[in-house]
Amino acid sequence: MFKAPAADTAVGALFFKQYIYYFLIHSQYEHMNILIVEDDPILNQNIREALIDENYSVEVAFDGLIAEKMLKRNDYHCIILDINLPYKNGYELCKEFRQFNTTTPVLFLTAFDELEDKIAGYDSGADDYLTKPFYMKELLLRVKSLVKRGGNPHEMVNDTITIENLVINQKTKSVTRNNIEIALTPREYQILLKLAFAQGNLVTKQELIREIWGRSFDANTNTIEVFINFLRNKIDKPFDTKLIKTKIGYGYYLEYKQ
Repeated sequence: MFKAPAADTAVGALFFKQYIYYFLIHSQYEHMNILIVEDDPILNQNIREALIDENYSVEVAFDGLIAEKMLKRNDYHCIILDINLPYKNGYELCKEFRQFNTTTPVLFLTAFDELEDKIAGYDSGADDYLTKPFYMKELLLRVKSLVKRGGNPHEMVNDTITIENLVINQKTKSVTRNNIEIALTPREYQILLKLAFAQGNLVTKQELIREIWGRSFDANTNTIEVFINFLRNKIDKPFDTKLIKTKIGYGYYLEYKQ
């Protein structure tokens, strides 16, 4: 068994501090369970080994039907999901998953790099999108960012935010307006929550990219505009009063009356 040097010497104390820091940083991911759904056995194995090296717990699936069963049976902190899968593709799988789980982050892996493909991925409920081929270090950074934002799948908060007739329930991750439930993807929900927390103050596009996408390098101002359009179609379009406002050239805010 490894034994750290005694902390009663200068060298020992320095080593001990570094050891504790290393332990705290890495142990926070020990019980983070990640599901990899990738039909390429070599890529699947490479991702699995990289995640295990970072102290994640990892489960794998090689086709959409097996993944579907695992998603219904188990809880995960993050899902790495290929789009082109046997039996059921990633788009279908993610859409069905979002019907009963709106909180667990999903990272799409795909060879498609067109904006339309990315929009389809986000609209199906994905949180992030990584184009093949990719650097493993970048995948690890994105997983870390998603896990940090996603939190514990069993952990709930109790706050409810009300803006006019719009109600955001953080405990259930649900949104209603005029008592009509509105289905949002995780990204749409995160953007709406960020705007709501701002309490009528302006939120810039750069803030949204930094705080919601984190290290997702594919996110840009065009992506934000696409998601705001998605939100407006769901939150504002069916109703007379429009809540989401634009300050051209700067960003967005919610019409907020206390």
